[in-house]
Amino acid sequence: MARPFGFSYAQHGDGSVVITHRGRAAGTLRGARAEKFLAEVESGDAQLVMARWTGAYKFGNERTARNHPRTDSPKVRER
Repeated sequence: MARPFGFSYAQHGDGSVVITHRGRAAGTLRGARAEKFLAEVESGDAQLVMARWTGAYKFGNERTARNHPRTDSPKVRER
């Protein structure tokens, strides 16, 4: 699985944290969630933590879902 990249965050004076991905806002955290995020990002892989908190990471099941018989993908119908 490829490592996530392109994430950054900014902490504002009111205690909120804005997470961006490639320059676009991906999430805003406030209060206790912002504090928990900041503690986690300082203690681990920052890119992975931000990807996890925003939900922008791969689960590994994309290929399985694409090949599922109920998928309306043209590739699936050609079989």
